[in-house]
Amino acid sequence: MPPRRRPQLPALALVLALLTGCSGGDGERQAGDAVTAAEADVLAQLLARNQEEGGADVVVTAPYGEDTVLTLTGEVDFTGEVGRAQAVTAYGDGRPDDTRTLFFTPEAVWFGDVPGLGAALTAAGLPEAPYVRRPLATGEESPLTDVLVRLVLNLSAEEADDPGAFRGEDYTWQGERSVDGDLTAVYASDSGWSVAVDSSSDLLVQFLTRLPGQDHDVTVTLSDHGPRQIEVPVAEQTVDAAAHPEITETIGL
Repeated sequence: MPPRRRPQLPALALVLALLTGCSGGDGERQAGDAVTAAEADVLAQLLARNQEEGGADVVVTAPYGEDTVLTLTGEVDFTGEVGRAQAVTAYGDGRPDDTRTLFFTPEAVWFGDVPGLGAALTAAGLPEAPYVRRPLATGEESPLTDVLVRLVLNLSAEEADDPGAFRGEDYTWQGERSVDGDLTAVYASDSGWSVAVDSSSDLLVQFLTRLPGQDHDVTVTLSDHGPRQIEVPVAEQTVDAAAHPEITETIGL
């Protein structure tokens, strides 16, 4: 959905996975019908509601390549603009999963559980540290991990949108479906994105998008909305990759 203050989302090519709506019949609503005035109000409030709620548990699923899937599972503090997650890359060719611990803000990302980090620090004459911090990439060639955490952090806003921006043929109702046992209403934009909104609370439950150059949809699922308190690793636990680029070259970050 179109954010107002953050420039990243408009650059993402968001593509809808169409969903089945109500069955046909005179007077019955059909998937693809324009959103109502009340639904436009709900859509206009979605990102601001995330900010008001404070945070949420989050799962991001991003298939890429032939049969590889990157999954981030954790939580986000929308108010403080900080998150943490376990990042698991599952390969379809028999290789074992690759698992990392992530902390992230709009400015930086911390990586933990990095194979070879201890040896790289020793070789560089640096003290032991469980985390590596580097600036969060924002360019077109950003690593997928950075794109996904930016996407998560952008699902909030300080103010609501104008409901009038969601009226007309560009925004449609696509039916109802269950997400983790909760009934949601699904809406889509002609510009590409789709959202699933909890039918009882009007909170954002799921956001679907397709990233540029990818063949599969990325799915962001939010649950258990509410305040979060997340502390990033302290300096004593962290090696600064910007100050020690040889470390990131050695461990591939």
